[in-house]
Amino acid sequence: MRCKQPPGDLSLVLITDRNLCKQPFLNTVQLALQGGVTTVQVREKGLTTHELYSLAYELRKITSDFKANLIINDRVDIALAVEADGVHLGWQSLPLPVVRRLVGTKRLIGVSTHNRAEALQAQGCGADYITFGPVFDTPSKAGLLKPTGVAEIQKLKKEIHIPVVALGGINKDNAGSVLRSGADGIAVISSIMNADNPEGMARGLFIKIVTSGSW
Repeated sequence: MRCKQPPGDLSLVLITDRNLCKQPFLNTVQLALQGGVTTVQVREKGLTTHELYSLAYELRKITSDFKANLIINDRVDIALAVEADGVHLGWQSLPLPVVRRLVGTKRLIGVSTHNRAEALQAQGCGADYITFGPVFDTPSKAGLLKPTGVAEIQKLKKEIHIPVVALGGINKDNAGSVLRSGADGIAVISSIMNADNPEGMARGLFIKIVTSGSW
């Protein structure tokens, strides 16, 4: 069963990676939210359960201040513990129907997809939204996945009726082309997390969203 409520604002999603930050992690996220980030997706590896809970708890407070979504990668228990807005699943996660039983219908479930078949499967299983990519070359997927390009998003939107959030190598120079291709939102990691000015970078991306008509 799909989420009864419309998905929250997924127009500008920040996927976290504390190892990239040039400023303190929580400060980086807060600055990004000030710049226009609408959803924070927590993807932090190498933490104990307690450490991840503590980090997510602090992020819940910050995102609530900005009325932004908080999505937790994979960990349903952490999402429930901090009252996050949803869970994001990958190919090694629990099956989506199982997660839906655990989180209910009021929390979002997103799924990572990299091609048409995966996107259609996620939609068929009841995902509330998908991420799709990598659209462009990105260090995190170098040698693993071939970039899809923006044309694939245009094709996908003819068959996918849930929000499509594009990711992979997106920055303020190419975000416009991604949004014009029909993406409902964009997700970024390094362009904000590694920025000298996270707020300014987020604002630049947010302006692209507004001027593209995607907001």
